[in-house]
Amino acid sequence: MAPEPRTPSPPPCTLRAVRPADAEAVLAAFTANPDMARQGEVGTLDQARTYVEWLLGEKRRAVAVAGPDDTMIGLVAVSIEEDNKVGWFFYWMHTDARGRGLAARAAATVADRALSRSDQGGWGLDRLELGHRANNPASGAVARAAGFVHAGTERQKFLIDGERHDVLTYGRLRTDPPPATPHLPRG
Repeated sequence: MAPEPRTPSPPPCTLRAVRPADAEAVLAAFTANPDMARQGEVGTLDQARTYVEWLLGEKRRAVAVAGPDDTMIGLVAVSIEEDNKVGWFFYWMHTDARGRGLAARAAATVADRALSRSDQGGWGLDRLELGHRANNPASGAVARAAGFVHAGTERQKFLIDGERHDVLTYGRLRTDPPPATPHLPRG
């Protein structure tokens, strides 16, 4: 009996810098799922360009999760408060790329780099912070896979469609042990 032919695995996703040409991919991600509205107002190509310009701003580091064809399918970014060496960490994935562990791997990779000393090629931050709606357990799973520790609950912080939502907050310190989550390679 002949062995079944193997389906080749798809080329891996990689991490790379966000670039202005990613605006179309950003628009596609934002218009594919209404939940993306919490990430910013992007409903037109001009708004996507403005969002990308914001990501490329002086006080941010933005890393694209790129699919096998180098199209941006997700984002991990940090807004940096240099005086305190603290960063606000955020991430999203295009709805079609969710559920494959890419966000967790990308978040772990970027968090490790952000918390590495600058003389080691890192960004030199001491602390990262993030928050997510309590009714979004997938985001919490990404945070924990990236080594973040649940720090508390901000009760009824967000008002969404007339309903209050709790926000779970997380932090990760440079001195925390790194997670076992595998990294995504740089493209």
